[in-house]
Amino acid sequence: MAWFVLRRLALVVLTVILSSILVFGATHVLPGDVATMVLGREATQQARDNLRKELGLDRPLVVQYGSWLSDFAKGDWGTSTSTGEDVRTVTLQRLRNSGMLALVAFLMYVPLGIFLGAVAAWRRNSAVDQVISVVSLAFIGLPEFVTAVFLILLFWSTLHWLPPSSDIAPGTSFAGAFRSLILPGLSVALTSLAYVIRMTRAGTIETLDTDYVRTAYLKGLSTPRVLFAHVLRNSLLPTVTVVAAGVGWLMGGLIITESVFGYPGLGRLVLFAVQRRDIPLIQATTMLIVVIFAVANLAADLIYGLLNPRIRLR
Repeated sequence: MAWFVLRRLALVVLTVILSSILVFGATHVLPGDVATMVLGREATQQARDNLRKELGLDRPLVVQYGSWLSDFAKGDWGTSTSTGEDVRTVTLQRLRNSGMLALVAFLMYVPLGIFLGAVAAWRRNSAVDQVISVVSLAFIGLPEFVTAVFLILLFWSTLHWLPPSSDIAPGTSFAGAFRSLILPGLSVALTSLAYVIRMTRAGTIETLDTDYVRTAYLKGLSTPRVLFAHVLRNSLLPTVTVVAAGVGWLMGGLIITESVFGYPGLGRLVLFAVQRRDIPLIQATTMLIVVIFAVANLAADLIYGLLNPRIRLR
């Protein structure tokens, strides 16, 4: 098991390093000039040259990359060229906000998706299976902003239960922000629910046809016990991959949902940085999302190993 973990950790480190090269290279081929974006078109050439020198943009790219990666690893993520704020402070604050929203959405759709997927597999080709599939696929086919607007119309305009805006103040606690997190969390959950249901259903149906499950039935075990105590351990392997990929998306990919609800998360910060061509902010937010995806996939690999010991031997 230790060798299995070490190999996966090495892959994570390699992934982050390769991604850092791509991120650094991409930010230096973006159209436009950083100095012009910061100082404006009316700035003199001398002022623009001085700013480039101050930002270290006059050095060779290899030197710039090494310096940036070293500083990033030490926690020095630079200063935002558009707001003048410390990038690390702003980014971690937005990461905290995204984490709260991700937690709410995750708790909404993952347990429910696994349960409904297992029920659909148990009652496959029945009316229950068809209803679960049709309803879940109906939401996955809708664009995120359509689902978000529908929820706002229902829970705010019609029922007056929940606020339409999720623009929370910096440092707001989870308890204080919870009411504002329900609508965006539900919007994300409805979009993601079908993926978990379909993967769980497919894996469970395949496992239900195995010999050891038939043996469990012959021993007189009840269907719920066979399903939840024996089948799901193996059938959830494909679902783990979907859920792990979803974690990275929840933390940094909810740009549309955050924009509709006005939620100050990491996704909106990435959009803001790109619009302002704020290179330090783009690099920091993108690398943070890369690390989140890498760690989420590492967690998926480890869970794979726990659920299926044969994987640890590869």
